Amino acid sequence: MHPNQLDIPLATVRTLVTEQFPQWTDRPIRPVATSGTVNAIFRIGPTLAARFPLEPGDPDAVAREFAAARELLGRTRFPTPEPVAIGAPGHGYPLPWSVQTWLPGVPATDDDPAASVPFARDLAEFIGGVRAIDPRGRTFTGTGRGGTLRSHDAYVLSCIEKSETLLDARELRRLWSRFRDLPPTRLPVMNHSDLIPGNVLVADGRLAGVLDVGGLKAADPALDLVAAWHLLDPGPRAVLRSGLGCDDPEWERGKAWAFQQAIGLVWYYLDSNPTMSRMGRRTLERILADG
Repeated sequence: MHPNQLDIPLATVRTLVTEQFPQWTDRPIRPVATSGTVNAIFRIGPTLAARFPLEPGDPDAVAREFAAARELLGRTRFPTPEPVAIGAPGHGYPLPWSVQTWLPGVPATDDDPAASVPFARDLAEFIGGVRAIDPRGRTFTGTGRGGTLRSHDAYVLSCIEKSETLLDARELRRLWSRFRDLPPTRLPVMNHSDLIPGNVLVADGRLAGVLDVGGLKAADPALDLVAAWHLLDPGPRAVLRSGLGCDDPEWERGKAWAFQQAIGLVWYYLDSNPTMSRMGRRTLERILADG
């Protein structure tokens, strides 16, 4: 998927687990096929999962994700992974890696909850629970989603240009010209920051758990509203909005953050990760249909 993607053979994972965590030596280890783009996932027996970053980067990132997962654990009634251990680089793999608990459930990429009102209510409850976490003076830092929309102008316009043959680029430019000028946010609150279908587990049309929680951070309160456009049809989407009491500016910013995320998925993952590419296209179709 990525030009600098790391090779992570199963044999390397087995060796690292055996050497660093001998208590799990007898557990079977196998790769997990996912649509994820950041980590390779390996099951360790029935209850654990190892996460190996796919691209070279900040060696402290895994520790920060570990701390975020611990902070979110138990803060809502919905299961999130419990951080268990951090592994060290070795045997050709250059980065720290992590082990967490495995959560049962089916990803929303495979069990689509878009039409489920109970799921929308659950999702609103989860977002509200995350927002209730004390930011302890933290504010948005960095250049990712959750700060100011205008700071993403060059990236979004570049993505639209690369999507000329795939999407209605003229309409997308028109939409972005409006989104980028939306009024600024109120004080930041805590956000999961990546509520896409692959990070949401579903069972019987209800929210069964939330994955990839290492991005927990203080940011624009509208950031987690991307879930409304990535996951829900119009009726349940309105239920989510009502459950969170969103005013018009916040709701529009949530739509704008979903746009910013989706516009980079369609062209980039067109061949390497069709599931992510289709997700981006579906989200943009929902946004366009909403007017």
